[in-house]
Amino acid sequence: MSLMGKVDDVAAAILKRTGPLDTWKLQKLVYYCQAWHLVWEGEPLFPERIEAWAGGPVVPDLYQRHRGAFRISSWAWGDPENLTADEETTVEAVLGSYAHLTGAQLRQLTHQEGPWLSARAGLAPGDRSNRVIDPDEIADYYSGVADVAYTDFEAICSVSNTPSVLTASPKTKWSSWQELLSDAKARPGQITVGATLGSTSHFFPALIEKAADIKFKYVSYEGLAPRMNAILGGHIDLTDSNLTQKGKVDAGQLKFLGVATEKRLPDAPNVPTLKELGVNVVYAVTRGVMVPKGTPPDVIAKVEDACKKATAEPKFAEDMAKQGTFVRFMDRKAYMDFLKQNDDLNKTLARDLGLLKRS
Repeated sequence: MSLMGKVDDVAAAILKRTGPLDTWKLQKLVYYCQAWHLVWEGEPLFPERIEAWAGGPVVPDLYQRHRGAFRISSWAWGDPENLTADEETTVEAVLGSYAHLTGAQLRQLTHQEGPWLSARAGLAPGDRSNRVIDPDEIADYYSGVADVAYTDFEAICSVSNTPSVLTASPKTKWSSWQELLSDAKARPGQITVGATLGSTSHFFPALIEKAADIKFKYVSYEGLAPRMNAILGGHIDLTDSNLTQKGKVDAGQLKFLGVATEKRLPDAPNVPTLKELGVNVVYAVTRGVMVPKGTPPDVIAKVEDACKKATAEPKFAEDMAKQGTFVRFMDRKAYMDFLKQNDDLNKTLARDLGLLKRS
């Protein structure tokens, strides 16, 4: 029998918290622990290799131990006590986001994500393989890093602005920002925030962290729908949302703690602004129109004129309001200035969060 490895301690920690699991689900949970520790801590959780098998990511060292077993209740080869506090936090956060999924669902999820797909490039679905899933690629994928910028396009105009609202799960104990702040100060890095890493849903809470001098633990989701399902189910504590979720707040399914506007919103007059609460953060998702580089000037001019006319229509403002959004028209020059300022802010945040890997 080989000596125990760090991955054995991770497997033991997972089983200690979950109880019996099928072995393929255990493999996927170990994979996600490695992935998110790479993102959160900037280093691997364990040194053992992860291979891109037909059934999804697999740690061969673990497989050799559970080979022939469908279900396992404990891991005699590892000791959870060997994990550091940060490593334990990673395991707990990953289980909070993924443990409710079945082994088959986790397998399907990994089959849709870049690291496994990249390692399997050129292979048929059922082909056997021992190709290693590159840790750097895992870190890049789950941190949301991409080689694209606003300067790759021609900006035309902005059309709308959706204010961000700090939103809590109904299962959290806080009823106000002050209670959350006290808890966050007492438990740095323990409160989980659902976000698509590298996106506005990540940068908004990051601004709050910076302004309030607190630390969150981020859990990434591919888009709004899975993120909202996670917070409704109590799998995460906080997320960024907007006024479209007001019905769920009224029904007791979510809690609005603060809105990132200069003044309170007429549709949510009881929700304080973050600035009122002493958090100097004003933030919104601003959407606009862009075209490919090289678009003829006369086409750009026509699109800009159409944009100006459309945003002036009362029906447009009415429809936007139904989506928790306000009309915000900026012409081409103003929009370019805004994009430059916003990109500078995003670069600063990305650097602070360890996401910016290029100068």
